[in-house]
Amino acid sequence: MKKKILLISLALLLIVMGLVLARNTESGSGFLNDELVTLTGHIKNRDAKNTTVSAVDVAWHLDHSLKSINGICEALAQSDPKAYRSNINFARLFVFTWGDFPRGVAKAPKQVLPPTVIHTNDLYQQLQEVRENLKKLEQLEAKAHYKHPYFNVIDKGQTKRFIKIHTRHHLKIVQDILGE
Repeated sequence: MKKKILLISLALLLIVMGLVLARNTESGSGFLNDELVTLTGHIKNRDAKNTTVSAVDVAWHLDHSLKSINGICEALAQSDPKAYRSNINFARLFVFTWGDFPRGVAKAPKQVLPPTVIHTNDLYQQLQEVRENLKKLEQLEAKAHYKHPYFNVIDKGQTKRFIKIHTRHHLKIVQDILGE
């Protein structure tokens, strides 16, 4: 009986580990298409604000998301795939498996903070840059990498997973601001 319980426990552990590892990366060139369509649709709501949800308006979340994607893509492109070393980060495994992270825990790095005044044309320009950068991203080697402030060094597939989670995180905040 103990042996049977042990085998079942081991099998469940292997299944869970497989799910965790499978959700640790993103693949495919259209991995962010739906999010970009949603983001674009929210530009018209750029001035909406709900301080019970967020201290900043919709434009801030859109601008930050776009700056983040562009900055990360540029960092991946500048990396040396030969220098990549795989690593384990439990916070990353948890967040990538769960598919979201709690609000208000992390602070955005200075380089992806929106300006005081966000112009609509700048949002559209950044969106175009995102589309171009995502095309370039697909051409990069699998071991192109990015050093994330909380998740350590992540490869291209893991970075794509982070971009998707991060973008969805801010789109959820936008939806809450708008009461959707």
